[in-house]
This record gives sequence, C-alpha cells and structure tokens, in this order.
Amino acid sequence: MQCDRIWTNARLVTMAGARDGLGIVDQGVLAATAGRIIYAGLAAEAPAFDAIETIDCAGRWITPGLIDCHTHLVHGGDRAHEFELRLNGASYEEIARAGGGIVSTMKATRGASEEQLVASALPRLDALIAEGVTTIEIKSGYGLALDAELRMLRAARALGTHRPVGVVTTFLGAHALPPEYAGDADGYIDSVCNEMIPAVADAGLADAVDAFCEGIGFSAAQTGRIFDAAAARGLPVKLHAEQLSNLHGAALAARHGALSADHLEYLDDDGIAAMAKAGTVATLLPGAFYFVRETKLPPIDALRAAGVSIAIATDCNPGTSPLTSLLLTMNMAATLFRLTVDECLAGVTRNAARALGLQDETGTLDAGKSCDLAIWDIERPAELVYRMGLNPLHARVWRGK
Repeated sequence: MQCDRIWTNARLVTMAGARDGLGIVDQGVLAATAGRIIYAGLAAEAPAFDAIETIDCAGRWITPGLIDCHTHLVHGGDRAHEFELRLNGASYEEIARAGGGIVSTMKATRGASEEQLVASALPRLDALIAEGVTTIEIKSGYGLALDAELRMLRAARALGTHRPVGVVTTFLGAHALPPEYAGDADGYIDSVCNEMIPAVADAGLADAVDAFCEGIGFSAAQTGRIFDAAAARGLPVKLHAEQLSNLHGAALAARHGALSADHLEYLDDDGIAAMAKAGTVATLLPGAFYFVRETKLPPIDALRAAGVSIAIATDCNPGTSPLTSLLLTMNMAATLFRLTVDECLAGVTRNAARALGLQDETGTLDAGKSCDLAIWDIERPAELVYRMGLNPLHARVWRGK
C-alpha cells in the first residue's frame, strides 16, 4: 500500500475505541498519506506499506497532537499590575468593577492594529506549539465593538497562516460590558445580536459563539438571546458558566445544544444532568482556578458519574490565566482537581476535539483523521502529567508533516 510517511517502532496512545482509557498499542506503526492517517495499530497487523519516507521512532510514544480548546490568545497589553493588586488582597470582582479586568485589556486591544495583535500573540502560540499543540481555539472578546472584534478574529485566523497549526475561532462579543454602554447591558446585547453576530457570520470569521454568563458578565436571559442569534446564523455555541456563581448557565447552554460549558466551579446537579443529556462537554480550566486562588472545586465526581466528557484547557488570557503550557495544565488538573492520567490526556485530545466540534477530524489516532501527532521522549504516558517544567516533546507532526 502506498503512503507518504510511516512511523515505525512506536508505542501509540491512540485515544481511540472505548470512551475510557488511552488505547495503548505497543509495537505500533502509524502511516499517513495526503495529511491523513491511513493506519494506526499493531505493526504485526499492518499492511505492507510502500512509503516515501520512513521514520524510526526508536520506541518513543506517539499521542494525538494536543488540543488547547479554550484560549484568549489574542489581546493587547497585559495585566501584571492587577496581579500585584490581587496579591495585596483585591478580588477579581473588585478589580473588574473598578475599571480593571477585561475592560483594561479592551482599551489596549482597541488601540492595537491587526499586525500588532498577531505579533504579540505569536510568542504565546509558539510556547504552546513547542509542547505538541496542533489545534488551538482562540476567542475574541477584548474589542467589545464591531471593528475591534473583527480585527481580533482576523488576527486569530492570521496566526494559522504564520504557523503550522489549526486555529478555531470563537466570537465572544458578550465578554464584558464596554464603558460606552454603562448601565445599558440590554442595549449592548442588542448590538451583539443584531449587528455583531451577523457581521461576524457574513465575514466567515467565527466557528462558534461564546458568552460570559456571570454576575459581572451577562444574565441567563441575555445569554439566551445571544444563543438565539447565533442559531439564526448557523453558528454553534459555547459558554463561560458557573465560574464565580451559579446562574444556571450550563443548563441553558445544554438546552441550546452547546459544544461545551467552561469553568463550572459552581455547577449544580441540574446543570450536570442537562449537559449529560445534550452531550455538552465540561471544559475545566485549572490555570484560572489556580491563578485567582479559587477554593470551590468543580463537581468532578458528579460529572464522572453522569458520563459528561471532560476537557481541559489553558484558558490563556492576560487577567486570570496567563498560562501557555498545556503540559502544566494537565498537571494542575491532576493535582488541583484530582483528574486521573487517562482523564488528563483525554482532556487535551479526544474530549478537547469534541469541545470544538472536531471529533471527526482530530483528537484520536484513527484512520481518516488528520495526521496531527506529538512524539515524546518518555517511558510512560503518566510522565506527561507528572512532570512540571520539563518538555519531553521529540517531534510534532501537523497534517502529516
């Protein structure tokens, strides 16, 4: 059988087959052509391949390329000063209500050109790519006005032309209330629904629509309006939900068929049941939990019991999770949330793909899927979760190259 490349003498973490487990194949081989996997399995059962290039992995492990399914990678400025304020006792809500938080990043983002946004984001993207990330989701939400939101989305898409990585873009216009709409949240939601979402959809710049359903964000009723506007334009939805309080956003998102509900520290049983029924992924963000020194854990055991798929992501953003390591994110998910090794690895591969609606394209080593691989110098997969500050990536493959 003809193929472009074959990786031999490998140990595979396929993440394929059963819902649980790593799908390990010892003495494995993986073959690809035209950027697609055509075989991943036991060498003894593989067809006879005639490959243009053969790569001997010398016993190394191959996992699917990692997927960071929740980031705010594109933005202007940073919020190191606010970090100092929090160290001195100020809460996230206090900083936000005093004009800091998302609004401070809004000002820096509005003042940046598309080229400047791309240039500032590239080092953050490079750090993630260096750890085996092959697909990344990038949200808007720091422009909070049509022109600036479109500029953010164009910058996010441009990153995928500067680096070999799959970029998924999400419109997050309902991230915070901009100053010009102070006291008129419904008026701003009118703008998001009637002006921004149609313009973003017409420009083809977003793969999904997100919102921040929270006391310092937007109400469940306002979020529902955003979801309806997204549906009218054929865009799937996601939601920042139950991070600081329980506004029942996760249940609302599930009722709208959301791909994922994210954060979820204050998620209740009704929300879990709704997510399980809808197949909505729970995306946990341990970097934000750590950085804002949250103490209320997401309901991990209840999510497990209900069979809700769990993804994990960096939530890379300037205010509450300036994190550019998906490997460290896995360690945090294990140490802070007590996820298992299998859950952590599924959370940045198979389940992360599902959280982006890409489960048919990537996230497992299955024939027909994109040949996105991470090849590791490790003795066992647990090392990817266990170590902090060590990057054992040997090679990264995106679309077969």
